Amino acid sequence: MHNGLHHLHEIPDQRDTFVAGNSPPAFNSHESFISLAVLSFVHLLARSVCAVKSIIRRIVMNKMLTVAVAAFCIASFSHESRASGDDDVPQARCTLPQGTVAWVEKQLRVVVNLSDANGGIFKPNRMWAAIVDRQGHLCSVIVTGDAWPGSRAIAIAKAYTANGFSNDALALSTANLYAATQPGGSLYGLNNSNPFDARFLEQGSGIGHTLGGVITFGGGVALYAGRKVIGGLGVSGDSACADHAIAYRMRKLAGLDTVPGGEGPNNTDNIVYSTSGSPTGFEHPHCFPSDLSAAKIEQIPSH
Repeated sequence: MHNGLHHLHEIPDQRDTFVAGNSPPAFNSHESFISLAVLSFVHLLARSVCAVKSIIRRIVMNKMLTVAVAAFCIASFSHESRASGDDDVPQARCTLPQGTVAWVEKQLRVVVNLSDANGGIFKPNRMWAAIVDRQGHLCSVIVTGDAWPGSRAIAIAKAYTANGFSNDALALSTANLYAATQPGGSLYGLNNSNPFDARFLEQGSGIGHTLGGVITFGGGVALYAGRKVIGGLGVSGDSACADHAIAYRMRKLAGLDTVPGGEGPNNTDNIVYSTSGSPTGFEHPHCFPSDLSAAKIEQIPSH
């Protein structure tokens, strides 16, 4: 009995031996299975993460490629639109019938070739002409001859001004607005009220948009049908006085001059030249000795 107790006492405690730094005991079969399962799961998880990362990279790359292609297409379309240089493209936002627009445009070539040169500097006149609808949307811009490039925006602004400040009770040409918009005049500052959108200074741009701009010297008239304003016509490329004559005559030839009343001669919106000193009321200054009188503007000669 004693010997047996002594033998048991000499058996080392495995836990103490492990703590003491000796090699740990071998795992049993159940522990080995769990360890292998954990390692397999970790390995599978790592592979899954890598696969997900690869998929995400592909999605991002595909989206970047799609965006790049779209940007290229948009840039190409914009370049082609600008390169065409064609201002006279019908747009859905212009509410004037295209036939009406084309009919008014047709009168420009007739008027610039009139025998009296509309009292202007050039013969034939070199002219930009613009048309807007009643809402101010730009419907067309055309040009004859080597007209001043800067006159394009002026023609558009004149059309916008005449349309914008005429109604079914009173027609006001841009020539009629000259005196009142000078320093000290009752409408001084009007020219700054509706600024021209400089994004559309480039030729071939702006059709269908409302570009704004206020010009208060000759060259802009409202277009009337049945004594109602349907839009505006603006021209630029010669003296302000010749510009007025050309716009006024174009409208008359197009048959869109049924104004309800005005501050010019014979209750029209024709030009009123100042006779002495600075223009007052609805007057406009003379430009050159060759200026046509209001009466001569009404009388359209052969070309």
